[in-house]
Amino acid sequence: MRKQAAAAASALVLTLALAAACGDHGGHPRTATGTLEQLAAKAGCEPDIQTDATELRQADCATDGGRYVLMTFATDRGRREWLNGAKDYGGAYLVGGTWVAVGDRTVVTALRGRLGGTVETGTSHHRERHGS
Repeated sequence: MRKQAAAAASALVLTLALAAACGDHGGHPRTATGTLEQLAAKAGCEPDIQTDATELRQADCATDGGRYVLMTFATDRGRREWLNGAKDYGGAYLVGGTWVAVGDRTVVTALRGRLGGTVETGTSHHRERHGS
């Protein structure tokens, strides 16, 4: 009887873990993976490659929703280091494992519906000037 209860408990834990892994992601898809070209295709963009280096690939993208820059990095660490520096300039960033999309918050938020990821916002240290 104890073996059956333990087996049932194990089955329940496995089922809950699978449900959590496959469950709802707040209405957004799982974070996309792939090459710059594969990510651009998922986003509905024909990438205009601007940088093609081992550590970083960058393309300009334009869709009906607006323009953005899509970048892939060789490593998650490279992506994080770049993002930490870039966020000082403000802006909106859609962040995946080894990629980032940068653009207007509205564009980035819409793009999340295709690529998943998380939206991060930079902090601008520039003060607005009113008048002359």
